[in-house]
This record gives sequence, structure tokens and C-alpha cells, in this order.
Amino acid sequence: MPELSRTLLPRHVSMIAIGGIIGAGLFVGSSTTISLTGPAAVISYLIAGVLILLVMRMIAEMAIVLDGVQSFPDFGRAGIGHLAGFLSGWLYWYFWVVVVAVEAIAGAKIIGTWLPGVPVWSIGVALMALMTGVNLLSTRSYGEFEFWFASIKVAAIIVFILLCAAWVIGLTAPGGASVANLTAHGGFAPKGWGPVLAGVTSTIFALCGAEIATIAAAESPDPAKIIARMTVSVMVRIVVFYVLAIGLIVTVVPWTSVVPGHSPFATTLAAMAIPGGETIMNAVVLVAVLSCLNSGLYVTSRALFGLARHGDAPNWLVHLSSRKVPARAIIAASLFAYGALAAERLSPDTVFSFLVNSSGVTMILLYLLVAVAQLRIRARVEREDPARLTLKMWFHPFGTLVAMAAMLAVLVFMGLQPDLASQLWISLLVAGLFAVAFWLLRAGRRA
Repeated sequence: MPELSRTLLPRHVSMIAIGGIIGAGLFVGSSTTISLTGPAAVISYLIAGVLILLVMRMIAEMAIVLDGVQSFPDFGRAGIGHLAGFLSGWLYWYFWVVVVAVEAIAGAKIIGTWLPGVPVWSIGVALMALMTGVNLLSTRSYGEFEFWFASIKVAAIIVFILLCAAWVIGLTAPGGASVANLTAHGGFAPKGWGPVLAGVTSTIFALCGAEIATIAAAESPDPAKIIARMTVSVMVRIVVFYVLAIGLIVTVVPWTSVVPGHSPFATTLAAMAIPGGETIMNAVVLVAVLSCLNSGLYVTSRALFGLARHGDAPNWLVHLSSRKVPARAIIAASLFAYGALAAERLSPDTVFSFLVNSSGVTMILLYLLVAVAQLRIRARVEREDPARLTLKMWFHPFGTLVAMAAMLAVLVFMGLQPDLASQLWISLLVAGLFAVAFWLLRAGRRA
């Protein structure tokens, strides 16, 4: 069986993890959470961040004790069985090909504001072709592009945090130091604590993506060690890049001035009279979109490659190019995205909206499979060879059970909300269809 190259360095994997977390969900999507919860949005992000951290710790424990298993979809296979591996791989692939299409359209619309005479769909096709070319070059080229994309995002957030901090403590604010906006417009939680907990349902999706590093780490010289070291830094990034940034936003500007769908970062820069703030944030959001598009193509191709290796996808997808990249899997993923772009062009209110809604809770379902797998693998290792547990899940088994209960609560809440229920039920329908495909494939092989 062909082997992928191991050319990614630790700096690549580290920045890939950052790039997976920091996207348009932070720069633009946070506006929805702030408008619904007020300054207490920081609590929503903190709760969601802790859940993601717990999942990453589960993954780190399993990566250490399972020799040769580092790819995110394969943990379910190792802990639960073939069906879980099939579902994990295909749902993960499906989630990211939809993300690729969404990000291509988002990037095209941003560029379209600068090139008003160029059709959005053609810009989307050009962005797809560019990122497909980057992924086809080599794994190292993907890692380098993502390293610099993530570096720009990190630099932008750090500068933003410093500017806001200077304003809050009175160094640049005309009125001096003030934190009055945290309570001046109806209190810290102006709409009550119910919406704060409800906000976790949207913020948790903005924080998905850290698991990309587990796939990238498999193409590095020492995957298990890199994954184990990565989990601690994930929480630091969540606190600094999300909680601190959102906290400063609602301190600098009244939460009532944040408009859903409009970057609260741009609103804050405008309030501080930073020249060209809107243009700067559009450029940063574009970088975030391209980063996510780049990572999405990488992840979908590796997920497909992993499925093919286990006999759950056509064998011809396992073929590697001379540069040791799964070129056919990359092209297959890009073709799906081109099809989604065409669907958005021809029928934006039906096919494309179905794709977006049907991937809405997929990551929560995948994280639940990871949690179940961790419980089973932990029990097995404790029976057979407990000395291998050099890195352990916190508060086992309660840490895992609490995370599972919280994720199930998110799903239940989505099912009870009229505007979110469709995402839950359509996503479950897609998962059910993949399960049916598994049984049909199995029956066909037996026949």
C-alpha cells in the first residue's frame, strides 16, 4: 500500500491547527453570537472552547496508545468498528467538501467587491483552481501556504488585540479608560443566560477545525508526539484568539452596534477611527477564507485516501503522484466543489442550501463518535497494557461523559429551535444514507 510523504514540519502542523480554528466564523460569524447574547458572548465561546479542548485531549490520548492511527476519522474505526470508521470517513469528507464550496463562494464575493465587473462564479472557479494546484504540487507546498496564511491571521488578531487593549486602558481613547460597555446596555447578559447557552450551538461550529492537525501530523516524522503536544496549545489559542478578542470587541463598542453578518472586527476598528479598517478586515477575511479553502481540499483528499485504504472507497483513489500526494483524491474533491459552485449558480435556494444545511451538525456527530471510541479504547488499554497510557484524558471517564452530554444537549437544543432544526434533521438524514450505503456495500461484497 502506498505511503504518504512525511515532509510536514512541526511548525507546519502547529499553524495548520491554528488555521483550522481561525476562520470566517471568528471574523464575521461572531457578529451573530454577539447580537444574540450581548457581552456574555465571551461565555458562549469559552464553553464551546472547553468542549473542543476535551475532544482534542481524547484524540491525543488515543494517538499515543494506537500505533499507526493518527488520522481523525480512523479513531472511530479503531474504537467502535468498521461502520463507525466508514461513517467517520465519509461524513468528514462530506463536511469538508461542502466547506470548500462555501469558502470558494465567500472568497469570490469578497474579491467581487473589488472587481465589480467580474462574475462571482468565475472568481470562485479561479480560486478553486489555484488551491487545487497548490495541493497537487506537494504536501510541503500545502504546509507552506497554510503556514503563511495562518501567520497572517495570527498577526492580524494580535495587532487587533493590542489596538483594542490600548483603547480600553485609555492610551488611545479620547474619553480615557472604560469598560462601561460591558454592562451599560442592558447588563452583561441583557437577554438572559438562556441565549448565552444557546449561543454555544453556533460558536462550537466556528471552533471546529483543530482536528485537521491530526491528519496533517500523520505526514510528519513523529505524529503521536506532535498531536500530544498540540492539545495544550489549542486552549491557549482559544482563550487568546477568541475569548480575548470577543471580550475586547464588546468592551470597545456597545454590543447593540454589532450587526449580524457584518464583521464586528471592522465595526470595532471603525469605532476606534482606524483608517481603512473595513478594507483591512476584508483582506484578512479573504486570507481566512483562502486558508480554509486550502485546508479543506487537503483534508477531503486525505479522508478519501484513508477510506480507500480500508476498502471503503474505490481503490484507484489510493494512487499517489510522483510527489507522493493523492492527486486523484484531490481532483475528486475539487470536482465536487465545482459541482456545488454550479448548483449555487443555477439553483442557490435549493441544492446549495441543502448542502450547507446537511453538513450543519456533522462535526458534532463525529466528535460524539470520537468520545465513544475514547471510552472503549481506554477501557481496552487499561485491561491489556495500562503502562501505555502516558498521556491521559482529564477526569476520566467524567471528562468524556460531560463532553458527550454537552454535545447531545447542543443537538437537542437545535432540534427544538425552528431556525436550526432543519440542519439537525437533514444532517441526520445524510448520516443515515451513508449508513445504508455501508450495509449495501457489505451485502454486495458478501454476495
